[in-house]
Amino acid sequence: MQYDYLIVGAGPFGSLFAYEATKRGKRCLVIDKRDHVAGNIYTENVEGINVHKYGAHIFHTSNKATWEYINQFAEFNHFVNAPVAVYNDELYNLPFNMNTFSKMWGIKTPAEAKRIIEEQIANAGVDEPRNLEEQAIHLVGKDIYEKLIKGYTEKQWGRPCTELPAFIIKRLPVRFTYNNNYFTDRYQGIPIGGYSQIIEKMLEGIEVRLSTDYFDFVKENPNIATKTLFTGPIDQFYKYCYGELEYRSLVFDTKILDEENFQGNAVVNYTAADVPYTRIIEHKHFEFGTQMKTVITYEYSADWTRDDEPYYPINDTRNNSLFQKYRELAASDPHIIFGGRLGGYKYYDMDKVIEAALGLVEKEFEESN
Repeated sequence: MQYDYLIVGAGPFGSLFAYEATKRGKRCLVIDKRDHVAGNIYTENVEGINVHKYGAHIFHTSNKATWEYINQFAEFNHFVNAPVAVYNDELYNLPFNMNTFSKMWGIKTPAEAKRIIEEQIANAGVDEPRNLEEQAIHLVGKDIYEKLIKGYTEKQWGRPCTELPAFIIKRLPVRFTYNNNYFTDRYQGIPIGGYSQIIEKMLEGIEVRLSTDYFDFVKENPNIATKTLFTGPIDQFYKYCYGELEYRSLVFDTKILDEENFQGNAVVNYTAADVPYTRIIEHKHFEFGTQMKTVITYEYSADWTRDDEPYYPINDTRNNSLFQKYRELAASDPHIIFGGRLGGYKYYDMDKVIEAALGLVEKEFEESN
């Protein structure tokens, strides 16, 4: 055994674990099938602008310890996510707040907004929602659903809202204040200079092999490490022996524009069903850029096959049950650990990735002491 840990995936989860394990004197080898580190938070400098290569990533947390931990590796700016939504020729603030309601109904007060929403919910007469459409209308009424939820959600999932289960939307944030801050977390921001530097600093002094497929590598090096931390798809690791877990994928179309400011905001959602993309990202606004050019990315939701990048686990009853079978299989082998979004078949915000990885570090090294 040349290494204590073979870590498969140089994204946030695997890199943080490698960093903490190395601090504890463990020998780690990190491999990744991509030609760069940082996984989906990878940022690439284009025209002096840090481009979020795999979609917008905005760090936010209410956990002070998590905020202080990530600030070891980068200085964060004061960016606050305040997306806007375009529906046909209308523009609305998100999340749903008094600015949204004022534009939609020409009203000014929280009492007026509450009355309209409550009337629409009562008129819908949905007591036990059977699908996502009924659930959304039951929560926020018909107007908000039809303009700001329906088309966007159907593009995201590739299915009509009437065919999606109600549990997908357990709640919808509705604010009766004029506050466009999407997140309520105390700590928010973007690392000045992009996210990649964070992972590069975590991996300093650690052996990393890029453009390396785990399954090919392990055939040639079957006993290279005492333990393996696998952050890829858990069903792929077990050769899909119980069947395939399902995901939604994304397609990105990035353009460099010879203009200073394309849309005036970092994130603009397009909620009408006849617009094929779900949103446009203008990357310079994440760091308050003043460059003469701009870089924008059209983001499309897409069906997923094994040849595509898996982004969003579809955590319905079937898939969660299937994942549990793989999890039980993994529990029988003390030499393999699964983690991260794909290994845990769970969507994580970045702060939760950090907390989960630190939790694994604590568990792993408490047990070994």
